[in-house]
Amino acid sequence: MATKNQSANGDSNTVTDGQDSLKYSLLGPSLTKAGQDSVDQQKVSEIIYNASKGSKFFNNEEVRDKTLTQKIQKILAQKRQLEKLDLSRDVRRADDYLAELEASRDLSQVVVHIDCDAFYAAVEELDRPELKEVPMAVGKGVLTTCNYHARKFGCRSGMAGFVAMKLCPQLICLPLNFDKYNAKAREVREILVDYDPRFESASIDEAYLNITQYCADHQMDAETVITQLRNEVAEKTKITISAGIAANGRLAKIASNKNKPNGQYRVPSDRTSIMAFMRDLPVRKLNGVGRVFERELDAIGIKTCGDIFNHRAYLAKLFGDKAFRFLMNCYLGLGRTRIQPAEEYERKSVGTESTFRDMSGTEEFREKLRRTAEELSKDLARTQFKGRTLVLKVKLHTYEVYTRQVVLPKAMHASEELYRHALPMLTKLEKEIPGLKLRLMGLRVTNLVSMKKPDTEFFGIRASSVDGQANKRKASAMDDDGTIWEVWPEEEGEAAAEQEEQNETNTPRHSTSSPESPRRHGKEITPNPKKEKRKNEPPERELWDCPICQRPQPADDKRFNDHVDFCLSRQTIKEVVNDASKSVPPRLSKTITFPERSSSVEVPRQPASR
Repeated sequence: MATKNQSANGDSNTVTDGQDSLKYSLLGPSLTKAGQDSVDQQKVSEIIYNASKGSKFFNNEEVRDKTLTQKIQKILAQKRQLEKLDLSRDVRRADDYLAELEASRDLSQVVVHIDCDAFYAAVEELDRPELKEVPMAVGKGVLTTCNYHARKFGCRSGMAGFVAMKLCPQLICLPLNFDKYNAKAREVREILVDYDPRFESASIDEAYLNITQYCADHQMDAETVITQLRNEVAEKTKITISAGIAANGRLAKIASNKNKPNGQYRVPSDRTSIMAFMRDLPVRKLNGVGRVFERELDAIGIKTCGDIFNHRAYLAKLFGDKAFRFLMNCYLGLGRTRIQPAEEYERKSVGTESTFRDMSGTEEFREKLRRTAEELSKDLARTQFKGRTLVLKVKLHTYEVYTRQVVLPKAMHASEELYRHALPMLTKLEKEIPGLKLRLMGLRVTNLVSMKKPDTEFFGIRASSVDGQANKRKASAMDDDGTIWEVWPEEEGEAAAEQEEQNETNTPRHSTSSPESPRRHGKEITPNPKKEKRKNEPPERELWDCPICQRPQPADDKRFNDHVDFCLSRQTIKEVVNDASKSVPPRLSKTITFPERSSSVEVPRQPASR
């Protein structure tokens, strides 16, 4: 079987089973990073392959690649069986869902995703300007980022330092300095708050803003506003940012990578332009599609978002309902428009883990476990949570990952309690795996209980967090090889699609620092700075939250009522679409008029190709 995988610039290159698929996998998760378009990825993959061949990491990747190849063979076998069946009901279901999604399309908001250009490297270059003209990277054992000169050689985040040196022998690698990066990030956030006080930090170097109100208040178009914002950041902080402007967060995130570095790109806020933008977009560029899901989709013929429609009958059966819904949203270019401070998201877990050189021995394990429990306890104190379930995660020297969990007798947060209940899980692993050697250890608590004093509304009802979503944020654009004291990342696979569908912040990835000195990653949730009132600035307008869409609206009776009527009409349209989809005869067509479009659209009823 031959498959095709997308290169960083969207071109297809044939990848066969065996070594070729492994070489493509070894290119890592940062393949779509800016600055890779002109790189000969085939040459880079050969260098990575030869440099890492025979290592434990290589052997583990080889096993994973073979496992994925076997999984893809099963997917293809299942698809061949489905092709023999009448899938007209599945086509109707997909079309009904697409019609429902289309009725919910919101083109009224201006959402922006900003991303600092090669952030860690840019901050280091401020102290050492001579590095701006030579290939340089940050991170010793594993690169956390590199400047655009280094990217031309194929160097990228998540790459082992020794491999990067093979690609670029003159590469200069600097140690991490999170205090410096956090200080610069605060300077950027101080500027963002003037444009959207409720901006959402996606990570230390990324943020989402909704500038709809700013544009209206200042009578400026979105592109002018963002040009002004980027110039202000460059002038005050001496680093550059790139931006994507669109009708929702998903599109804005993709667009921000179009004109990097120090550029901006706007996706026009009309359905025709959005569909055209998504049609030829490689699925790998979607937030939530990594190397594994890309290969699975590629195997059944989905290489671009435009390919999703013709395969809609198979998606739920092959990949599950969550992946189906995710891909349908991506095909239409839909995404969230609600932007809110990161700290308002409901947290589902708190965890910490560290990567180190291969470790063995009972005493060393226990000392590392105790330190991990202490770090977790600090994080729980900072976030004011305790947990009812404790999870232990370890990665062996062979790169195999094991997790164990225990339900605690009560919600806990103290380090001694965490250590005491984690120790039996570690002891059991030592017995199960003779000669145990570790290179990563982590602890996480779930089923959280807040230690904050509850906020109360009328009748003593506690105010709930918005949307009930977990705060999922990028750790760093790196591979799944462990992290240095950071928020515990979610698992890969279909969960990535669920994360993207629910809350299009960055797909959580692991990051690795130099194994000699584990330190806090600096990606913690930081409350937005308060907007300072400037001289002669008019007083802030009072805003009322819409009970339907929850967006703040001007405190004006007529305008507020008109907005509520609009939201209610949209909700009614969605309900009508749902009802209609249940009553339409099987082999007929259904015509639906959408509020954002002046013409009606016919959704054909046809059986899947056999």
